[in-house]
Amino acid sequence: MTFNFDEVIDRRHSDSLKWNKYDQNILPMWVADTDFRSPPCITEALQRRVAHGVFGYGDWPHALADTAIDHFWRSYGWRVEKEWLVFLPGIVCGLNLCVRSFAGGGSLAPDPIYPPFRKAAMLAGCSQLNAPVIQRDGRPYLDLASLEPQLTGREKLLMLCNPQNPGGTVWRREELEQHLAFAQRHDMIVCSDEIHCELLLEPGARHIPFATLGEDAAQRSITLVSPSKTYNIAGLGASLAIIPNPELRRRFCATREGIVPSVDVLALTAAEAAWRDGEPWRAELLNVLRANRDALCRAINALPGLSVTPPEATYLAWVDASALGEESPVNFFRRAGLGFSPGADFGNPAFVRINFGCTRATLDEAINRLNQALKER
Repeated sequence: MTFNFDEVIDRRHSDSLKWNKYDQNILPMWVADTDFRSPPCITEALQRRVAHGVFGYGDWPHALADTAIDHFWRSYGWRVEKEWLVFLPGIVCGLNLCVRSFAGGGSLAPDPIYPPFRKAAMLAGCSQLNAPVIQRDGRPYLDLASLEPQLTGREKLLMLCNPQNPGGTVWRREELEQHLAFAQRHDMIVCSDEIHCELLLEPGARHIPFATLGEDAAQRSITLVSPSKTYNIAGLGASLAIIPNPELRRRFCATREGIVPSVDVLALTAAEAAWRDGEPWRAELLNVLRANRDALCRAINALPGLSVTPPEATYLAWVDASALGEESPVNFFRRAGLGFSPGADFGNPAFVRINFGCTRATLDEAINRLNQALKER
């Protein structure tokens, strides 16, 4: 089956957060949703559900649970039990619930990192130590050991992002085992955000859920996952927290009570269709994203003042603009008609994050504007 990833869809008049942020002179390539139409299997499932015509309170979604369990087994050889599943209307509320449930005297998170990791700690009035992601042997490395002199013993939550956002690093087994050893050494719970795990672009890269490292890893972990980024259904919030440890699950659900609502019935329908029938579409999507990544990274690395390590996963490029000498790289690019995510939100103002989950026509126009902006300097 062939899907049309070149279709240009007008999103400026669709209540799109991404496209409504800027005027029509700026290409929005910031927040992590794509410009592709979701797979037909999702649209068709939603149309059938809408035709039913009744949208009352939803029950616990047994069909989605069965589909998710089958998906985790087929994809990762991970045997997930139904009682481990907690359905959420988004990953971000899961991050906040983890901080409020388990951080104790503080949390640890990578630097740079997806902004809600930082904000979750701030909103909870919780301290957070940030472990730098550094280059070692030509590969990003999460330097948790550098935090050990700062630990007080009250920090109880280690927050991971796999694949890493930003940067797109897919953590290898030995790297995850180092993270686990750190958590064991300091008696920490691990919150692992794995929302981009189905968007692996690098040949040979393999996603390993943190909880599959062994029984100890499973019993100290909360895994957050969703089909939303892969299948472009982020506006239909349906996510999962997978919590094998019954006491951790009880604490997580107690914190949620009266604050975080259940998932709406249309979101449940979309998520079930994505994981049940969406694989042919996803396979073609990955080919499109690989081609976009390669074209964008070639163009960036050929420009003076810019550099990027091609991401192993996601549709997000973490671009080093420090050599430009601009006080605010994101403002420089905005003046050139390009709306990127500011690196300051992730922890480093010298970077920008570029979303290449778009049509090739949009990407080519963005590359043209990049070239023109650097030429005019």
